[in-house]
Amino acid sequence: MSDVERNGTTEFDLVVVGLGYVGLPLAREAVRAGLRVAGLDRSPEVVGTLAGGASHVDDVSPGDVAAMLAGGFHPTADETVVGRGRAVVICVPTPLSSDQGPDLTAVVGATRAVAAHLRPGMLVVLESTTYPGTTDEVVRPLLEAGGLTAGTDFHLAFSPERIDPGNPVYGVANTPKIVGGHTPECAAAAAAFYGKFVEEVVQAKGTREAEMAKLLENTYRHVNIALVNEMAVFCHELGIDLWDAIDCAATKPFGFQAFRPGPGVGGHCIPIDPNYLSYKVRSLGYPFRFVELAQEINDRMPRYVVERAQQLLNREGRALRGSTVLLLGVTYKPDIADQRESPATPVARRLRQLGAQVLFHDPFVQSWQVDDLAVPRAEDLGVALAGADLTLLLQNHRDYDAAGLADRARLLLDTRGAVPARDSVEAL
Repeated sequence: MSDVERNGTTEFDLVVVGLGYVGLPLAREAVRAGLRVAGLDRSPEVVGTLAGGASHVDDVSPGDVAAMLAGGFHPTADETVVGRGRAVVICVPTPLSSDQGPDLTAVVGATRAVAAHLRPGMLVVLESTTYPGTTDEVVRPLLEAGGLTAGTDFHLAFSPERIDPGNPVYGVANTPKIVGGHTPECAAAAAAFYGKFVEEVVQAKGTREAEMAKLLENTYRHVNIALVNEMAVFCHELGIDLWDAIDCAATKPFGFQAFRPGPGVGGHCIPIDPNYLSYKVRSLGYPFRFVELAQEINDRMPRYVVERAQQLLNREGRALRGSTVLLLGVTYKPDIADQRESPATPVARRLRQLGAQVLFHDPFVQSWQVDDLAVPRAEDLGVALAGADLTLLLQNHRDYDAAGLADRARLLLDTRGAVPARDSVEAL
């Protein structure tokens, strides 16, 4: 029997569990390297979309999917595909629960599916972001319930995903890949696997260190963004251009990294991941004050944006209630369609609560809902700018002409420090 066939069915070098923003780019890179790859997703819609040559992920184009399919990529909702893989990588969502702790429902479900088809010699890697100890305390017992032992009968590792949606420079292949194994042999197996399609693999001491590395990266960003967000509030009161101050500080060739304020934080990483670390620290009986304070500061920024909107309209002799407010850019990052945890949502919600008529424009979003209520889309940006009492630039997409916005808007609040100074323009 050949390496490729087992009992008449195709063997796969890799089975990716979860074909979202993390799993699909990983599968694409593995296919590009010549690996035989299957993708397992519980959503028939996702599987059907991919099988039909389309994509539901910003960074993976329909052309990419077509190339993947031509390279043998097999999307499926059939869990038995796991048993045909040499390596299985779990890339499922880890949202926050109602008590702001980690919700591992998807991780547990995916792990049980893998456990049901686990074979000796298989490599199992968790990539879903979570708190330190998850791989060893949650995933390993589920996998070992069938009688196989991690580190002896199969390899187990954690490797944090480092996907940056919309980044044109760094992707899966050229971003260093951290791996932490349950044993040194597990780490070596994971490093050898990722080394087939990633340029640099970094071995952590163990799974907990690898899990912590991911949380450290995002907590670092979370705290520094909160610092400049808080500075933005009092710099406005002091009449200081914080963006100019940051640009000046950034000329120092050492000891400083520029972070810039905004209307809040979005995506999965910054608003969510640090909570996993805070959850783990609280379980030890300690408060994690840095993270909790950063969360408080960043969470209040959308409300602050609305307060500034009220002040601007008051300055012009108009009330927010009844005014038309145009929101520009409702995604969490520029130049992508991803709206996960976008601060535009709480901004729109608060504006509506205070009686404003809200509409939006975004070159990457055709329809948008807030609290299950549709927000009207401005089809003609020029007409909308001229007609709105106030425009809020929430996301500085490349398609937006900053000078044009400054010239055409009746009144504009720039939350990204991108629009040239005008009498009608005020920076956050």
